[in-house]
Amino acid sequence: MQHDAHYYPSPSRRMATYGNRGMVATSQSLGAQAGMQILQQGGNAVDAAIATAAALTVVEPTSNGLGSDAFAIVWIDGKLHGLNASGPAPRAATIEAVKALGHERMPEQGVLPVTVPGAPAAWAALSERFGKLAFADLLAPAIALAEQGFPVSPTVSRMWEDAFEAYRGSNDSALRPWFDVFAPDGRAPRAGERWAAPDHAYSLRAIAATHGKAFYRGELAERIDTFFRKHGGLLRREDLAAFEPEWVEPIGTRYRGHDIWEIPPNGSGLIALQALGMLERLGEEGRDPVETLHRRIEATKLGYVDGLRYVTERDAMGPSVEQLLADDYLQVRANLIGQQALEPKHGNPIRGGTVYLATADGDGNMVSFIQSNYMGFGSGVVVPGTGISLQNRGCSFSLDPGHANALAPGKRTYHTIIPGFITRNGAAVGPFGVMGGFMQPQGHVQVVSAMLDDRLNPQAALDLPRWKWTRDRTVEVEPHFPDHLAQALARRGHRIVKRADSLSFGRSQVILRDSDSGVLCGGTEPRTDGAVLAW
Repeated sequence: MQHDAHYYPSPSRRMATYGNRGMVATSQSLGAQAGMQILQQGGNAVDAAIATAAALTVVEPTSNGLGSDAFAIVWIDGKLHGLNASGPAPRAATIEAVKALGHERMPEQGVLPVTVPGAPAAWAALSERFGKLAFADLLAPAIALAEQGFPVSPTVSRMWEDAFEAYRGSNDSALRPWFDVFAPDGRAPRAGERWAAPDHAYSLRAIAATHGKAFYRGELAERIDTFFRKHGGLLRREDLAAFEPEWVEPIGTRYRGHDIWEIPPNGSGLIALQALGMLERLGEEGRDPVETLHRRIEATKLGYVDGLRYVTERDAMGPSVEQLLADDYLQVRANLIGQQALEPKHGNPIRGGTVYLATADGDGNMVSFIQSNYMGFGSGVVVPGTGISLQNRGCSFSLDPGHANALAPGKRTYHTIIPGFITRNGAAVGPFGVMGGFMQPQGHVQVVSAMLDDRLNPQAALDLPRWKWTRDRTVEVEPHFPDHLAQALARRGHRIVKRADSLSFGRSQVILRDSDSGVLCGGTEPRTDGAVLAW
């Protein structure tokens, strides 16, 4: 039977998913199955998250890979733990060095925007501290998928085609291996076509056997180093060998009787916390849907302009996290929100394009995990013989020495990927996340407010039509965003742009736990190939 995997003429509806022994929610069904397999083998939520993350590098290479960065928030034994596995710029990466190569701004493709990848180190660190099963067992489902192949899912095939079109006009020889690995037949694979990745399986086996060390100090590190030297890149094996992920304390804000948690900078979760903090200070939103949307958009804009100005490596920020989340500062920012759309400007608090997954087990442990190559396949760089596609996080650096996020050796850049977590009265409510570049903090605002203000279940919260602030007073909305709301927002001064598709409005997953019964309730993103599996 012939059919179009991208054509859906009728509205679809999903129900919330329930379970009590475990749950895995992510953007690709085969990835979710890898995590569930580990839970059913006796693994905990952390083991399941690692297995799912590894599998997603195979089945969703359009968003992440072995060369990704990662962040995690883990609830285990009644406490939250944060992990920042975003890698720094190479030691040779200076503004002068990049400009000497003919660039006035950081490029998006090629070897220069690649920083030290953190995902394999994140898996190893999480396993060592919190895992139950052997690390090698956790990567076995991903290895099987890579070796035996899998049918490409619809959203992945579309993003694959987008990447093929973006890269094929490039004259950069460093991108040639991408075509050898991901388009050997001269095109991207179509939905339903079988795809295998033997080189990727080889690297996964090396990572599994060495608890990640092969990537940073072994054979894979040597291959990365050789490739970068050949193509004029700055990343070296010494940069890889020096990397260790950082355990951090999550930062949070109070919202509607709950605590919302994010990873501290260099992650951009601070933006979501600022926006929610402003909305909290404006009080309950009432029943006017136009006023509700207007406030959420305005608070998001004000959080974003602060974040884009100040967020970088935490030690290099001007204002501190505490200053940016201070009660009086958020109140001042909230007071700027009136009846008409603002031209947003950053405040002064100083005085004098990812995969997301959520897991839970029957013991109450829960994980919010995100990893990403940033812009689709990232830099477009694939190390020959390894299947390792590398992120392009360094393109977020500024070459302006006066900018907070200015490039410097060993510095971590502003990061879009942010896992979220909700607690109430010191107990876990659950993990949530929204992938999709600069959509992520505003996606967090929309999902959290939908659940806590609109009282929607996780699936209904993810089904809501989304908006996305892009610049000045411009707000993009999905094709099915209600016209009457769009028109009402336009009368308030918002420039409303209706998009033809929903791919750029984020892909989200949520798992919530009832503290009395232990029952899990999950929602999965309807805009992608997602699945939430319950046990």
